[in-house]
Amino acid sequence: MTGSDAAGRLDDDDFPAYTMGRAAELIGTTPAFLRALGEARLIEPLRSAGGHRRYSRYQLRIAARARDLVDEGTAIEAACKIVILQDQLAEAQRINEEIRGTDQ
Repeated sequence: MTGSDAAGRLDDDDFPAYTMGRAAELIGTTPAFLRALGEARLIEPLRSAGGHRRYSRYQLRIAARARDLVDEGTAIEAACKIVILQDQLAEAQRINEEIRGTDQ
């Protein structure tokens, strides 16, 4: 990847740019919390050639939502399910609005 190719990826929300330590620092949590989110299948980090976890900005936003719920007292497994269900509901509402828009 050339320098200009790499620079273009920095704007990509799905580009796994953050190491586990940096990701945890950015969202104010611990690497263990991020591992737990992976075990709960909320986010699945990409692995570097050396096997290290890498996170995207999109994944960090999801992890931060789960962290907020956990900070409010929700168990981590329940927090993960809540975030997943919220996203599924939002997608269903988006599709419903799209369908309604084409019917009019």
